[in-house]
Amino acid sequence: MCLSRWNKQWGFTLIELLIALVIAMALISIAVPNYQEYVERSRRAKAIADIAQISMALERYRTKAGTFPDSLNDLNIPLPQDPWGRAYQYLGIDVAPPPNKGAQRKDKNLNPLNSDFDLYSMGPDGLTQKQLTAARARDDIVRAGNGGFIGRASEH
Repeated sequence: MCLSRWNKQWGFTLIELLIALVIAMALISIAVPNYQEYVERSRRAKAIADIAQISMALERYRTKAGTFPDSLNDLNIPLPQDPWGRAYQYLGIDVAPPPNKGAQRKDKNLNPLNSDFDLYSMGPDGLTQKQLTAARARDDIVRAGNGGFIGRASEH
C-alpha cells in the first residue's frame, strides 16, 4: 500500500502532461514568428550595409577612373552575396555610352531612382521588376536618390 501511494504522488497524469504540452505550444507559436522577423530584419540591415559599402567603392572607382565601371567585377574587391545568397544587381547610368533608359529602376511616378547608378538586392523572394510599386519589387533592398535612401522598396 505504501508503494502505490508513492507512485500516485510522484507521477504525472495525462491531463497534466496535456496542459504542459499546450503551454509549450503556445510559447512556441509566439517565439517562432518573433524569431523569424528578427532574422529578416537582420538580413535587411546587412543588405543595407552592403549596398552602402559597395556604393562607396563605386564612388572611389569613379574618382580614380572618371566614370563608373561597367560591372561590379571591375571594382577588384571581394563582392559579398546578398543575405539571401544572390549577387547584388548593378547598372551604371552615368557611363559612356549610357544604358537604355528602360533598364533603370523607377519610382511610383515612373521617374528614375538614380542618375548615377542603380544598385539593389532582389530581396528574400529573388524576384524584381523595374518599377518599385510592382508586387515583385516591394521586398527589394534599393539605393535611391543617388544614395540618399537605402532601404526596402516598399518604404521608398
